[in-house]
Amino acid sequence: MHSRSSTFRTHRAVTTLAALLAGALALSACSGSDDDKKDNGDKSSGATASTVTLPKLDGAKLEVAAVWTGAEQANFKKVLAEFEKRTGATVTFVPAQDPIINFLGSKIAGGQPPDIALLPQPGAIKQAVDKGWAKPLNAAVQAELAKNYAQGWQDIGKVGGKQYGVYYKAANKSLIWYNAEVFENAGAQEPKTWKDLLTAAQAVYDSGVTPFSVAGADGWPLTDWFENVYLSQAGPEKYDQLAQHKIKWTDPSVKQALTTLAQIWGKQDYLAGGQKGALQTEFPESVTQTFTGGDQPKSAMVYEGDFVQVNIGETEAKVGTDAKVFPFPAVGEKAPVVSGGDAAVILKDSKAAQALATFLASPDAATIQAKLGGYLSPNKNVPISAYPNAVQQKIAKALIASGDDFRFDMSDQAPQAFGGTPGKGEWKDLQDFLKNPGDVAGAQAKLEKDAAAAYGNGG
Repeated sequence: MHSRSSTFRTHRAVTTLAALLAGALALSACSGSDDDKKDNGDKSSGATASTVTLPKLDGAKLEVAAVWTGAEQANFKKVLAEFEKRTGATVTFVPAQDPIINFLGSKIAGGQPPDIALLPQPGAIKQAVDKGWAKPLNAAVQAELAKNYAQGWQDIGKVGGKQYGVYYKAANKSLIWYNAEVFENAGAQEPKTWKDLLTAAQAVYDSGVTPFSVAGADGWPLTDWFENVYLSQAGPEKYDQLAQHKIKWTDPSVKQALTTLAQIWGKQDYLAGGQKGALQTEFPESVTQTFTGGDQPKSAMVYEGDFVQVNIGETEAKVGTDAKVFPFPAVGEKAPVVSGGDAAVILKDSKAAQALATFLASPDAATIQAKLGGYLSPNKNVPISAYPNAVQQKIAKALIASGDDFRFDMSDQAPQAFGGTPGKGEWKDLQDFLKNPGDVAGAQAKLEKDAAAAYGNGG
């Protein structure tokens, strides 16, 4: 089970975006003709072309539990309303508390489980299966998944080879946000490779602005930095092995990734406040200090996922004009895509529950919510044009283009003691490395010691 602060970067990051951001995203909406706007309005109200066959379910009643609140909950209810319209079923949304596994445990103990729950981590799906709560998805759901999802997204919804989860919602955590005015003044270009990133950073530095803001006070953004470098440099297979602790943190591939990270973390002048300042900078401040101060902010770039827009919304910067984004640059052959997400899991098996899971696996459902903003789907058949602005379209395109090469957040796959506890394990070890980026071997030794203790194995 993950701590609340750890959960922020997957579930909280994925789930609070719409509630906090509708206004900020609207500012960067692409302009279109009146006909386009009218068409968007019609579709976002719930009507989409039907691509999936659903049974008639007159009289059926379903409950769906998720931790979503605010605009996100309201938008998801529009998706459920379309399902009701097509099938005749009645669907009730049940607001859940975080952590949702504990919430579901109390509901199940009381004999009142929801029919479907949206779970925020692969580990949560496994827990639900291990406890005997989750029910396998039927052939119709699996056929819809096969048609619309890359194999990787299907696989992370499986436990023991059986399909239990439909990943309805995703986060793209491989993005670097930048101050457009600073880049323009420096003559810096959006980088495609790590080498290009270092070139852009030098151009920014030469123009008189510190290149990066790093949220070192929170351990979790440091794990995300590492994961992006490691995935791109070492590749998906090694990433999976390290995530499962099948290779040790003393492996040469980890040395290479830390050495690469040190090209930025080890340059005092490249970090807002230097290493000491970075270790005192919490995540929200790392974003806001990049987009306040006109053409002389404390930093030009900040790394993190699509949820960074929430914090940009706290400044006067407009997403898409003042605040722009590029995919995390390729360190190796391919640019990385590290993701989080929420999967629909059936807890009470029925024809109606399986039909709703089928609908959530279809582009019909995801397209409705995509048009409403603040949402990202891993469904490859959702039109990119469904997303309401250029920034969201760019983020969605990068996620879908990754195919099977995306990977779920590594630290969220780890035992909480290693990957999800403030002041312990990977969070603390990477903070120590940020403090002393020259000691790669020492960082590896600490990481391996803590991982072995948490995983209960030696690698």
